[in-house]
Amino acid sequence: MKENSTVSLGSGSITSLLYKYSVPAIIAMTATSLYNLTDSIFIGKGVHHLALTGLAVTFPFMNLATAFGSLVGVGAATLISIKLGQKDYSSANKVLGNVLVLDLIIGIAFTLAFLPVLDEVLYFFGASSKTIKYARDYMQIILIGNVVTHTYLGLNAVLRASGFPRMAMYVTLLSVAVNFALNPLFIFVFGWGIRGAAWATVLSQAISLSLQFVRLSSKDREIRFGRGIYRLQKHLVARIFSIGSSSFMMNACSCLIVILITRGLREHGGDLAIGAYGIVNRVAFIFLMIVMGLNQGMQPIAGYNFGAEKYSRVTEVTKLTIMFAVTVSTIGFLVSELFPTAIIKIFTSHKDLIRESVTGIRIIFALFPLVGFQMVASNFFMSVGLSRTAIFLSLTRQALFLIPCLLILPTFMGTLGIWVSLPVADFVSSAVSATVLISYFRKCNKNVAESAGKAPRQKSRWNVGLTN
Repeated sequence: MKENSTVSLGSGSITSLLYKYSVPAIIAMTATSLYNLTDSIFIGKGVHHLALTGLAVTFPFMNLATAFGSLVGVGAATLISIKLGQKDYSSANKVLGNVLVLDLIIGIAFTLAFLPVLDEVLYFFGASSKTIKYARDYMQIILIGNVVTHTYLGLNAVLRASGFPRMAMYVTLLSVAVNFALNPLFIFVFGWGIRGAAWATVLSQAISLSLQFVRLSSKDREIRFGRGIYRLQKHLVARIFSIGSSSFMMNACSCLIVILITRGLREHGGDLAIGAYGIVNRVAFIFLMIVMGLNQGMQPIAGYNFGAEKYSRVTEVTKLTIMFAVTVSTIGFLVSELFPTAIIKIFTSHKDLIRESVTGIRIIFALFPLVGFQMVASNFFMSVGLSRTAIFLSLTRQALFLIPCLLILPTFMGTLGIWVSLPVADFVSSAVSATVLISYFRKCNKNVAESAGKAPRQKSRWNVGLTN
């Protein structure tokens, strides 16, 4: 089975296809989490324990940058999968060209917008007089290389969607390996401190980006760079943004949530509480990235079969992905609840920071098994182009439930109220996601059954809400 073959998406075993597409994505996403993890470890051990707080203060920037990156990358990947299912290779190539141009524009604009007002924004995010220097030194470099990051993430999404999951994995692994090698060199040998960690991140992504350009320039591929694909086309951009808006809203809302968390922790717990959140966030990120890898593996399979009107296969891959995702998030729950102190000591030896982090990790992971299901449910609707439903499910946990909890509970419970807010939102949002997903599948299966024996075009009644 050739890696660039997309025909098997509509006929091969769902289990084998999910394995083929998910394993490279999981390896890549796990590597990405280790990428961030090693940054935190090297910074915590090689700079200062308050540097971890400075790093945590930059998280809203990361969420916002990811939001704009996913607006293009996720939307384009889904659209390319659907176009490939429809055998529309010309449009798929135009999507690739539009992705490159959009990533360059957004990446440069993001840097120009925030670099001049960096200190003011970081103070708003929760920095203090003791941590601002660490946050500033890190973000100055990250913002300078932001256009590289945007383009790198966008093209990797395209690689996965166009039939190169292993190539996307190799590119990510290369970035992680280079980052891991440069971090100790820049921090300990060159003495660049937290700036060294930032430079390691940017340079490793730049090297991987060059490899992506080489792969996507190959003339023997269905999806490749070429003439006539770089002019922005209104209908393609609108469709990319429409599909990617769910992921954008989710990450933008995550940015707001992280701001509320860091500001609340600064008010009720101080710099150490923010540092504890930074550590717990990195630990959770490992398991969330694995689930995201499963979602990325599901996306081209669900998108292709949806475009080819093979709806039973869409149902099968969704159920299988949910099962694997819940298993992963349950493992995260068990590890974090049974060995919290051992995990935190990997990052720091500061006793007060360890104590605060252990409290946070035990509470945040209390209902973590539900998170895997909720993530797959919202990703399903995004994978088949149902953007409004995906946006609704993505925002239930964050905007409808988590934000009110973060505003109300700390008033009565202090720092504990901030920690408790996360599992409360996980529980309620998972219940909503289950209700919506089950209702949708029941309705669609009923429509397909009623269409049996009628004209083939009436099978599209499974596409409930596709125009949203």
